[in-house]
Amino acid sequence: MRNLKKVHKAEYRPMGDLETWSPMPTRNLQMIDPFIFLNHHGPQVYAPNNDGLPFGPHPHRGMETVTFIIDGDIAHKDSGGHYSVIESGGVQWMSAGSGLLHAEISSDEFKEKGGPLEILQLWVNLPKRLKMMAPEYRGLQKDQISVWENESKTVNAQVVSGSFKGIRGAFDTPTSVNLSLVHFDKGSEIQLEIPKADNIFFYVIRGKLEVNEIEVQELHLAEFSKNSEILNIVAKDDSILLLGHAEPFNEKVVFGGPFVMNSEEEIQQAYEDYKTGKMGSWN
Repeated sequence: MRNLKKVHKAEYRPMGDLETWSPMPTRNLQMIDPFIFLNHHGPQVYAPNNDGLPFGPHPHRGMETVTFIIDGDIAHKDSGGHYSVIESGGVQWMSAGSGLLHAEISSDEFKEKGGPLEILQLWVNLPKRLKMMAPEYRGLQKDQISVWENESKTVNAQVVSGSFKGIRGAFDTPTSVNLSLVHFDKGSEIQLEIPKADNIFFYVIRGKLEVNEIEVQELHLAEFSKNSEILNIVAKDDSILLLGHAEPFNEKVVFGGPFVMNSEEEIQQAYEDYKTGKMGSWN
C-alpha cells in the first residue's frame, strides 16, 4: 500500500463573513504538483437578503480553476462571454490560459432567499506549453456529471475529469489530471489503483476516512509517497473526499496573486497585459 508522508490540517482563513479553510499552500505544504491551491468555503448558512459570495471581477493567467458546488450556487461570468449559474452538485472548470477576467458571485435568488453554502475551488497548474492557450470555460450541473458507484451503492464518485474505475470524466481537459468527488456511507470500503508516477491530492471535505490504515479527518489533506499503486479507503463516518491524481509537471512555479507562471518576468508581463486590457474588458 502507498505510504502516507504527512497529514495536513487546513488553515482557517475567513474572508469577511465567508468561512474559509485552506490546506494549501501553507508554510508546511506549498503544492502537490500540479495541484497548487485549494479554498474550502463553508459549510455555513446565509440569511435571506445576503450579499452572497464576494468574488467580483478579477483576472487569471497560467492555471485552471475547478469549482465544486456542494451546497448553494455560483453565478459565473467572464470576459470571454461565458455565463452560467451552477447549482448544488455541479462543477465549473475554467482554463485561464493566456488570461481573462471572471466573477464568481451568488445568484440573485440565493442572495434573496439565502440557504446553505459550501463550495471548494481548486487551482490546477498548466504546464509551460499551455500557459498561453486560449481561455476556456464550461459549467455542468449535477445530472450532467458522470457517476461511478459500487454494487451496494454505498460509495459513489462524481467523475469530473480523467477516469475513475473505468468511468470517463465529464470534462475534457487540456492535461491528464484526474479529479473525482467521492461520497462514502459509513462503513463502506473501496480499493483504488493509482499509477506510482502520479502525485495524489486527497482532501477530506466531510467525515472521517481511514486510508491505508491511517485516519484522515475532515478538513485534512493527506500527502503520499510513491512506493505503491494501492489505496485502501474505509469510511469511519459518512464522508466526502476530493480525490485527484496526475503526473507532476516538474517545472518552476511562480505565483503572482491571480497569475501562475514559470518566471518573475512572466508575472510582470501578466500584470502589464491585465492593466492594458489584453485579458479582456468588463461590462
